[in-house]
Amino acid sequence: MYALVDCNNFYVSCERVFAPQLEGRPVVVLSNNDGCLISRSQEAKDLGLKMGEPYHLVRPLLEQHRVQVFSSNYALYGDMSRRVVQVMSSFTPAVEVYSIDEAFLDFSGLDWITKKSDLLTYGQQVRNTVLNYTGIPTCVGIAPTKTLAKLANRLAPRTGPTRTMVLATAADWEPALARVPVDTIWGVGRRYARKLTELGINTGLELARLPEHWLRRHLGGVVGQRLWRELHGQPCLEWNPAEWDDDQLQPNTASRHSVTCTRSFGRPQHQETVLAEAVATFATKAAEKLRRHGQAAHLVTVILGTDRFAPAPGPKTHTAVISLPTSTNDTGMLIKAALQGLRHLRRAGTAYHRAGVLLTGLEPEGQAQLGLFSGSAADQQRSQQLMKAMDGLNARFGRQLVRSAAMGVAKNVDGLLQKPVWAGRAAHCSPRYTTGWDELWQVR
Repeated sequence: MYALVDCNNFYVSCERVFAPQLEGRPVVVLSNNDGCLISRSQEAKDLGLKMGEPYHLVRPLLEQHRVQVFSSNYALYGDMSRRVVQVMSSFTPAVEVYSIDEAFLDFSGLDWITKKSDLLTYGQQVRNTVLNYTGIPTCVGIAPTKTLAKLANRLAPRTGPTRTMVLATAADWEPALARVPVDTIWGVGRRYARKLTELGINTGLELARLPEHWLRRHLGGVVGQRLWRELHGQPCLEWNPAEWDDDQLQPNTASRHSVTCTRSFGRPQHQETVLAEAVATFATKAAEKLRRHGQAAHLVTVILGTDRFAPAPGPKTHTAVISLPTSTNDTGMLIKAALQGLRHLRRAGTAYHRAGVLLTGLEPEGQAQLGLFSGSAADQQRSQQLMKAMDGLNARFGRQLVRSAAMGVAKNVDGLLQKPVWAGRAAHCSPRYTTGWDELWQVR
């Protein structure tokens, strides 16, 4: 049996943990650069606010109904997600983090759970413990396969004390499949949904009742066959568990093929020094991700974007790819390559609205094949020691306390560090309650 635990309106719920007076009030969270709505409380949804609506268009409605608005605070959301997963891991050693607000739990090793009522009770216990320990409300769906667990979670009540649904047998999941449109089944994409609808297949149950060979032939071969078996209670999807090392969650990286860091600027930038600081910062963050996942990269792709809504013809996104002689996760080497790509891309007088760094050609760190003219094994070892020392200092005393000069010097005004010139807009950002010593939650 698998359980899918989904955090309700996760970003909003994280904000409410530290602002309990917002319970029952409409709340929304904005995307990067305060662009559009990416999380809404149920009260905000009841006002007709849609996911992805531009903030500047719905601002009058938000002000009219006194909706509380927050800018994205990913430092807070990421740490709260880690805490939620850590609580869930106490119920089963097998946890697969699916996204920042969802995780699968494998109950197959819990032999004492033999009845549907046991599963329902255990699912409620998971939900109640997560709520008590972190303050984050969740819904739980339990079924024999991941696809059916997704379905159970979707149909679980969003209000009330239970918020848990169990689809243990075909007698449970067939009526549930009959209730949902075929395009809501996990694994049925937009193109296949359109195709199925044109053939008169409108519900999940109608899809499940088709012959297995039909899905294999018409829905992507083995992918369609796996979907058919999942809908019949036969687990077919791979299990990618999270890993714990020294009480820190390490997501499974078996399927990771790239690491990226991109941002939109608060206002258009054209100065070379400002763009260089931004790209160096993105390369640094991407390098930290690489080391956290125990990987190294062969290719560095630099991305620059102009105004996508400008009437001028031509592409709005430009890229440059730098191939490294030896794979690395050394921040200095990655910054050097990224700045080389920036010099190749940048055009004087052009205003850029966004930038980013993409690292690909990943392989496990420490296994790089040395080039004829590249650094020796001793140089590589010194690089790893330096990066380990830098990461340790930043983890202990504060993120980016030790950093490359290419990222620019943080300006201190009246005791407060100022954001860089290129930083995105975040006019409604809450404090980093759990990760910043200067922003700890204060109870008055």
